Amino acid sequence: MRADENIAALCQLPVDHIGFIFYRKSPRYVKDAPAATIPERIKKVGVFVNASVEEIISKATDHQLDLIQLHGDETPGFCHLLKNKGFVLIKAFAADSHFDFGQLNDFEDCCDYYLLDAKGDSYGGNGLQFDWQILKNYTSEKKFFLSGGIDLESVDEVLKIDLPQLYAIDVNSKFESAPALKDISKIKRLTDRLVLEKTK
Repeated sequence: MRADENIAALCQLPVDHIGFIFYRKSPRYVKDAPAATIPERIKKVGVFVNASVEEIISKATDHQLDLIQLHGDETPGFCHLLKNKGFVLIKAFAADSHFDFGQLNDFEDCCDYYLLDAKGDSYGGNGLQFDWQILKNYTSEKKFFLSGGIDLESVDEVLKIDLPQLYAIDVNSKFESAPALKDISKIKRLTDRLVLEKTK
């Protein structure tokens, strides 16, 4: 997100994280720090794709990021470099029906969360879903974010996923009116549905 009024409206809803994409090839690229005030209860996530350690540190400082999401081809060694500097890391993986969960093993000691996104032509933001049935093969104890083409119609299916490691859902293109501009009415319908589920 990058539009101040849109961010301010989102902050009125019970969301837990807000994402800022620092990948220059993305239509959601954030060039300047938004002026909108974000309450402390909402964690700011910076999304990077094959960026340098120096760039990540610079953006994290400028934007006062709480978490770093690595959405490219970053290695365990690269993650260790950032982890050793005190960053909280989310490592994203592109999943399809043939996804090998064994590749997560090398990141167990250097990442705090995983994010499973649908494999597509670009690094995220493809609006695609992968077959969530493969999550039965998820054996890591590490919590993960579920991403990839989630919309209002698929929320009930997400809620049926019986995995304690499922920590959060990452919604993007299906809840936008334009790139980087969230449809607040849709987000509200989503949060209303999730809050209702929590009260059951």
